[in-house]
Amino acid sequence: AIDTVGEPVRAKVWKDEVAAYDMGDLAAQWFSDFLGQPVRLVRFDPEQKRLSNKKWTGDIDAENAFSDGFPILVVSEASLVQLSQRLKEPVTMARFRPNLVLSGLDAHGEDHLDEIRFDTPEGQVRLKLVKPCVRCPIPNVNPLTGVPGTEPGDTLSTYRADARLNGAITFGMNAVIEEGIECGLRVGQAGNASFKFD
Repeated sequence: AIDTVGEPVRAKVWKDEVAAYDMGDLAAQWFSDFLGQPVRLVRFDPEQKRLSNKKWTGDIDAENAFSDGFPILVVSEASLVQLSQRLKEPVTMARFRPNLVLSGLDAHGEDHLDEIRFDTPEGQVRLKLVKPCVRCPIPNVNPLTGVPGTEPGDTLSTYRADARLNGAITFGMNAVIEEGIECGLRVGQAGNASFKFD
């Protein structure tokens, strides 16, 4: 069956080794065939706690699963528009894989957000924006073809080097959940934000 869970295994996410569950041979075969190389599909062990870096989250115990370092990535539509205006060929938001895309901000306005609040039928959601998202080369890979290139990374490097992160190229903000982890957000949902300026 598709939901068969095999033995507990260990999975590596950057420098962290975490507990996971193998999702079985059927899933492994499907992904191996599709990707053309042997792979296994695993799911995060719900009993495991992997926390985001406290240097950035402060007193918030921000749980993380298989994401790089933070559970949520926030990007504004205006940031993508500004980037695409600088490129020969515009790119889509799929290059950056955000969880939350905001409208109503100036380009890179998300860099100055402190907190975003949403009222949902299930209760309030509060997200704390804690760290600029350092970009690896993955956005340079076309998500439709899998073909790597040098853009948008080359263009981002001309105006998005962040001195707080030793000149690393950033796009978007990493966020953590302060309240409302059990609540759902919906496309088009309005929120309120507070700003901070370093």
